[in-house]
Amino acid sequence: MTPSHFGGALMPAGVSLPSGRTLVMGILNVTPDSFSDGGRWTDPAVALEHALTMVEDGADMVDVGGESTRPGSHRIDAEAEWQRIGTVIAALVEAGIVVSVDTLHARTARRAADAGAAIVNDVSGGCWDPDMNATVAATDCAYVIQRYDALPGTPQEHFDHGPDVVATVISRLRAQVDAALQAGVDARRIVVDPGLGFSLTNDQCWALVHRIEELDTLGHPVLVGASRKRFLADSPLEDRDAATHAVTEEVSHKGVWAVRVHEVAPSARLVGQGGRRQGHG
Repeated sequence: MTPSHFGGALMPAGVSLPSGRTLVMGILNVTPDSFSDGGRWTDPAVALEHALTMVEDGADMVDVGGESTRPGSHRIDAEAEWQRIGTVIAALVEAGIVVSVDTLHARTARRAADAGAAIVNDVSGGCWDPDMNATVAATDCAYVIQRYDALPGTPQEHFDHGPDVVATVISRLRAQVDAALQAGVDARRIVVDPGLGFSLTNDQCWALVHRIEELDTLGHPVLVGASRKRFLADSPLEDRDAATHAVTEEVSHKGVWAVRVHEVAPSARLVGQGGRRQGHG
């Protein structure tokens, strides 16, 4: 299969990203309760310093989140979320960093876009907030639509995806993309994410990693977020980092648009050395 969308998603005017390789999205959790680094970057000055370090290490963009979706996490409203991330997003944009906002809330997405964020990354892919798709459509942001069934650890979470989890994930993503298109989102701005770790067993996650190129049938760039997730290993986080980089190496050879990682430098080296050359978008 030869993907045709390796140029990536259409970004707002004035925002450019490298081509010719898989990109690296650095994770910046401005949260007290994220599963691996909650509380480390809640101070805006410390968060900015960490983001600058990630960029120096090779991050092409930084994904800023103010609400954890780990199992057992508590939901917060858009105002509380913005209090956590608004100052950080403004500082990153001022520093010339390409910013993605990781949010379930349409109001936060709108405010982030107004502050200069280039990407809206919704782990519910438009399913949590009924206003999200229309809100993104009214911006110039790229839009990461993650496959969604339920938030981790909630009563709605299930792991029954039929005999072929990859086919089921593709079908679910296609429905979510169609909903976004119907709301007016520009197809050229859409990125799809299989949602590793969300309502998936360990084996199902690995099946998606090993067959990630099948998501090319959707016709949109693919983002893979495997970093430190439980399917990688029942082991300390530093061992999960090594497993994360192994996933980066595999999926970059298969031509994914970007990987989302906590530890940037090793993945940046891998995509620079081993990522398959991308064609035009």
